[in-house]
Amino acid sequence: MNDKPIPDIVIGRLPRYLQALEHMLEQGYSVTSSKELGVQIGISAAQIRKDLSQYGEFGKQGKGYSVPFLVTQLKQILKVDRIWDMALIGAGNLGKAIANYQGFTEHGFRVALIFDSDPQKVGQVIHQIPVLHTSTMIETIQSHHIKIAMLTVPAQVAQSVTNQLIQAGIKAILNYAPITLSVPEDVHVQYVDPIIHLQRMTYYLD
Repeated sequence: MNDKPIPDIVIGRLPRYLQALEHMLEQGYSVTSSKELGVQIGISAAQIRKDLSQYGEFGKQGKGYSVPFLVTQLKQILKVDRIWDMALIGAGNLGKAIANYQGFTEHGFRVALIFDSDPQKVGQVIHQIPVLHTSTMIETIQSHHIKIAMLTVPAQVAQSVTNQLIQAGIKAILNYAPITLSVPEDVHVQYVDPIIHLQRMTYYLD
């Protein structure tokens, strides 16, 4: 494996490779090539080979990649060969939909805690998980040793909630609120804002 820091753009492509390979596995593929994988996800074969070479040699010249082996290796690299418990903050319509989503566990994630500040939502049970009040958030997250949080709160409170999450020891945040968060360098944030993606697409429309 390369001792140099791996560029974030490369890391961002690895889950796409893993997703495509898992689909191949479901379809009965045992071997694939960088060219075949590239066709499925719209990335050049050369780029795929270059990305994977950052972590070692996974294929053989002329024989391609073992799909089950590469799936296992990518899961280890991305650290999703285990289950990561997550805290969900915001039990509104979006939060409920996320908590009820069945696909997390099979990909290495599980919503373990749900928080909200609305007294009418606190005490509700979503997918067998009781909604807790945000006033208990820091202590509860710390006691469960959770490192990942998902934010589905209004933009105007997202930063203050984030500050509490950082205090609780959260190191990774998936943010659905339409606002850029200010976090320390050791806290990683990913943004999910459908408006931005829609506006990017309308640029190409007549």
